[in-house]
Amino acid sequence: MAGRQELGDSLGEGTLGAEAPASNCLAGNRLNLDVYPEGCRQFLQLFATRREEVEQVGFLRLNCNEEIIASTLGTVCALKHLKSLVLNGGHLRDEAGACQRGLLASLPQEFGALTCLAHLDLSFNSFTALPPCIARLTGLRSLLVGHNSLQGLPEDLGQLTQLTFFSAMKNQLGSLPQSIGELAALQTLDLSENALESLPKEIGNLRNCTDLDLSGNLLSEVPSSLANLQSLQQLHLHSNRLVTVPASLAHLPNLSRLDLRNNRLRSIPWEIQNCPFVHLRGNPLGEPEVSLQPDDSASDELRRLILGTGEDSFVVTPEGCRVSLVCGVRLCFPRGATTSAVTIHFQTCSPDPQWLKLKHHDILLSEVLELRPHGVDFEKEVQIWMPYASPQSRLNREVIIRTFSEEKWSDLRARTRHKGKKRLACCSVPHFSWFVVVSRLVEDECRVPQEGALLFSTVDPNIKVTFPPGVTEETRTVKLQVLPVPAEELQEITEDPETVASPLLYLSQNSTVDFLQPVKIQLPLPPGVTGLTLDHSRVHLLHGDWNAQNWNDITDQVVLEFTHIYALFEVTHFSWYWLWCTTKACIGGIARKVYKKLRMYQVNFIALQRKKDPEQILLQCLPKHKVDPVLKKLHDRYQGPEPSDMVEMLEGEQFFAAFERGLSIDADRPDCIDGRIAFNFFSHLKNMKEVYITSEADRKTKAVKGQVSFYRGALPESIPEEVTKRRKGPDSHWLATLPIKLPKLKSQANEQPVTQNGLTLPPLNLGNAETGYLTQSNLLAIAGRIGGDWQTIGLNLGLSYQQVQRIQYNSREDLNTQILHMLFSWAEQNQKNPDCIDKLIVAMKESGRQDIADEIASIIALGKQKYRDSIRRVGLDQESSNEDSAIAMV
Repeated sequence: MAGRQELGDSLGEGTLGAEAPASNCLAGNRLNLDVYPEGCRQFLQLFATRREEVEQVGFLRLNCNEEIIASTLGTVCALKHLKSLVLNGGHLRDEAGACQRGLLASLPQEFGALTCLAHLDLSFNSFTALPPCIARLTGLRSLLVGHNSLQGLPEDLGQLTQLTFFSAMKNQLGSLPQSIGELAALQTLDLSENALESLPKEIGNLRNCTDLDLSGNLLSEVPSSLANLQSLQQLHLHSNRLVTVPASLAHLPNLSRLDLRNNRLRSIPWEIQNCPFVHLRGNPLGEPEVSLQPDDSASDELRRLILGTGEDSFVVTPEGCRVSLVCGVRLCFPRGATTSAVTIHFQTCSPDPQWLKLKHHDILLSEVLELRPHGVDFEKEVQIWMPYASPQSRLNREVIIRTFSEEKWSDLRARTRHKGKKRLACCSVPHFSWFVVVSRLVEDECRVPQEGALLFSTVDPNIKVTFPPGVTEETRTVKLQVLPVPAEELQEITEDPETVASPLLYLSQNSTVDFLQPVKIQLPLPPGVTGLTLDHSRVHLLHGDWNAQNWNDITDQVVLEFTHIYALFEVTHFSWYWLWCTTKACIGGIARKVYKKLRMYQVNFIALQRKKDPEQILLQCLPKHKVDPVLKKLHDRYQGPEPSDMVEMLEGEQFFAAFERGLSIDADRPDCIDGRIAFNFFSHLKNMKEVYITSEADRKTKAVKGQVSFYRGALPESIPEEVTKRRKGPDSHWLATLPIKLPKLKSQANEQPVTQNGLTLPPLNLGNAETGYLTQSNLLAIAGRIGGDWQTIGLNLGLSYQQVQRIQYNSREDLNTQILHMLFSWAEQNQKNPDCIDKLIVAMKESGRQDIADEIASIIALGKQKYRDSIRRVGLDQESSNEDSAIAMV
């Protein structure tokens, strides 16, 4: 890590304003110009005016996002005393906030003459291969080339025999050269987030390496030569495809961390399993091997079905098929999954907390997917890929698929796949029901026979549960979950800097019978507390009931033993257990408050009006960290007030939005209760509804001002006038109030309208005299024949789905008005388009209304004939007259 420290130190020196002249940036032998928009230009100017001083520079930083960076390097090669050179891109960011790579893709050959160079940083650039001149920098001790596009490393890399730090993270390396083993002085090697599928055995020659990071690659195994790295302290192999690891890794004398998380390990050598520094979370340990990825050779032969919008079923035959649904779900039915043709129906729906019961620390990541027919067993398991939202934190959590069958919800182990920003959870099922993706606390489990067992947490290996022999007559399954509680968060909630607590432990079993003998639990003491200095009067062991609605102090009911770093106690039944160290005498109520806060989210409410249609209101509830990016994304389409003050809500909690002071909504909506829109808050789903509002006030003379208020629970019976002016009222149910303004209606005084069914229609004619007209009377006749197909015709004409919905909402009890509104609003928008009539005919054909298309074509043909006849009568159609003469001669 020395190279990173040196990099950070040099970055921290000389932080000046972007407008400072170049002469002020030269501080001794250090020149930092990467923070200026035209740093390269300033460097060239400084070199021209103060060359002798610049040639003595030993530490130089330049910005590689400038176009003249390549030409500037020729001058850099003249700095023979240069020890540290940082040519780092990434100073500019795109609209999403991601770093943009620099423009540097090569180095001049003269670069190899910088023999004093010991530190070189080329990160965040556009290199596809390491320049050959780098191998000549034999004095180099630190080399950073991360965040480039390197496809491989050169064989002569081994010439850098003094290199102690090398980082090539975030590239596209598919293999390593054998010469990697010649870097005898190397102490830190970071090759994370590449595409490595194998490692050369020569990597075991890095005997001075203390930190080796190979995470985020495609490794299925590692060479046994890694056991030769006797100096190794940290080995990171997480997020690969490992199916096996050599047992010899457990015998490395200085190893303090072996990270094997998120691999494909189903079994590991017992030597590694017993090591306290091994991290195994995210592996299918002990599970039978089931391929969640369809075999390419077999799946390529399966029939592929891609369903579009509006389709809600498909047919599966014994030949099998692969299906992609419009909601992003993918299914794979292997050959022989069914014995006859089966029609599968599907739908997605919003989760209902009254039906879908989330545990206290579960986070919902997807909508509910229903596949029918329910309960029909397939001959072979069907594979399901479900898209899900990325959880804010993956630490100490795992993604599972929860399914509803036999009148209860159960959890299925799932594998996750990332493809860009898209995330899929995969599982195999023997029959269909309801499915939803959930993030939960990591769950460890074991089977406890009569002989006893040992269960430890993969989140915190210091937490262990020991089951002695004879603890049970029948084998039972025990599950363990751990919720770490940061000391800072605990002290912030309790407002007591002296309060600390252990991780929160939850134990459960598949039996209602208590254990026959006490079960010993080992919990780590809270941070900063040791058994030698512990004041036993400050220690409290808390027990929570199954619903965790209260916490009881059971310190006097158990025998607590303390070692230097552990607390040990025995119990005969399971629930929540929490060890606190505090000066408070009674802490049950405090613990309940802390536990509730750990489950809460800080959220904001927003109410935005569509710019083109202020009567369309977007209501949304957002976790605090999502407010700014969402508002930025919606800025072009919506306008409205700032978000409300922050409130706190639980995952799955229900709340309401109500319009007040002259505003109202459609009371026929299924999610509308007594004029209030019902929401369910899920932190990782879209807590959003789009509604139309109206007002009984006369908007021809003035705008209407009202408000939307968000409530938890029942609506207060009386709302004082002074309270309505505040964003938050005194009532605990009142969450926030935001203003809404409906503008005055636009005047239509200059139009000569036609009224039909109470609807004012604009005067217009489509087409022109030469191609034929569709008059207002023609359009009214066509509208009378459309009937219930008007929505399909509107969509085929190019109206948006929101426009069609709005038309249906405004005239929900009058079909004729809906049709007229759709047809004339489209005609008004397209009356100046010369192809509008052809577009209308095509839309009718696509909507299955060939009869209306033929009628329009007949009207146009008649109009064209009348136009030509009128021209002939006035003697202007010379070309037609010639044609008639030619026909007569024939």
